[in-house]
Amino acid sequence: MHVLVINSGSSSIKYQLLDTDNESVLISGLIERIGDAQGDLINKAFPGTDNEVVTEIEQPIPDHTTGMRLAIDMITDPAKGAIKDKSEIGAIGHRVVHGGEDFHEPTIIDTEVIAAIEANVPLAPLHNPANLDGIHVAMELFPGIPQVAVFDTAFHQTIPPHAYMYALPYELYEKDRVRRYGFHGTSHKFVAGECANLLGKPLAECNLITVHLGNGCSMTAIENGKSVDTSLGMTPLEGLVMGTRSGDVDPAIHTFLARNKGMDIEAIDAMLNKQSGLKGMCGMNDMRDIHAAADKGNKNAQLALDVQTYRNRKYIGAYMAVLGHVDAIVFTAGIGENDAIVRRLSLKGLAGFGVKIDEAANDQRAKEPLKISANNSTVAVWVIPTNEELAIARQTRAILDT
Repeated sequence: MHVLVINSGSSSIKYQLLDTDNESVLISGLIERIGDAQGDLINKAFPGTDNEVVTEIEQPIPDHTTGMRLAIDMITDPAKGAIKDKSEIGAIGHRVVHGGEDFHEPTIIDTEVIAAIEANVPLAPLHNPANLDGIHVAMELFPGIPQVAVFDTAFHQTIPPHAYMYALPYELYEKDRVRRYGFHGTSHKFVAGECANLLGKPLAECNLITVHLGNGCSMTAIENGKSVDTSLGMTPLEGLVMGTRSGDVDPAIHTFLARNKGMDIEAIDAMLNKQSGLKGMCGMNDMRDIHAAADKGNKNAQLALDVQTYRNRKYIGAYMAVLGHVDAIVFTAGIGENDAIVRRLSLKGLAGFGVKIDEAANDQRAKEPLKISANNSTVAVWVIPTNEELAIARQTRAILDT
């Protein structure tokens, strides 16, 4: 079965066409700057093979409908040879950021599902509307083809109340559903399954800590294959230090900024989400730039690296306490997969908890899963590349095969 995976953002569309029989990627594309004066499309047919064909287009892309039509043109272009007609697509899987408490599993999209996604817009005002745009356009352009929503929050719906509740007036939960939801669930679930296979154990028998480090960062405690706690909260702002997001801060800082700096709630929100984190501390949010600056003696760059990895280490320690026994720690996403220094510093001082890394293994770069723990480490440490598109394609096919 050919499954088209769509990740529709506010000004972008990522897409992949996969053959789920052999899990190969036939087409991979990214459309950016939708709505700007000039938009970009980069399309790769048969990515990573000797036959790879790359197409780049620069032109105005006023809306998601135009963007999706461009994507379909790429996918069905005879010169690429992937498919000849969009009717060869058996299903479409959509990444949807926030399913609230409504969705615990991938779901075939119908009018009721769309209404529920719309109802959760207040919980993800920047993401769910863009996800809905992608759904509406795909339903228009692919009539009769099953469409499936895969929710970032779904994997975390197994978190118990004592871990997802905030110590706020209970009516805020009852009336407004203010609670921890967690995100990056598709990534955490994917690497957890891959790690279980590498450990030779059923996922239902594994206790894992999965560490997703990219521009957005999160960590999840997985007990017997189920998420029992995660660092991101009601929004993707809580928890670890991220590229431009602050992570955990004293909530009274909001009041301090309003009283002493004259900032309104919109300005504070923008600062915490877009001007904080690594960027706020040192002016950079690309870890490669931060390492280069730190190596040249930039104290703020070194401080940003130290603060982020210290926060990572605190959360790992906390989740070891939550789980009691940990089979493996898994690093994934852009920084987690590629940054040996961040991994080493994030695990610094945990030898007493049975976490020891092999420095030579940790310094390696690999596109495949890589074990970096020492032979005498009682907790395995793995670097496992995430693949959210494949995870969505698998879940889309699975729900249609049931």
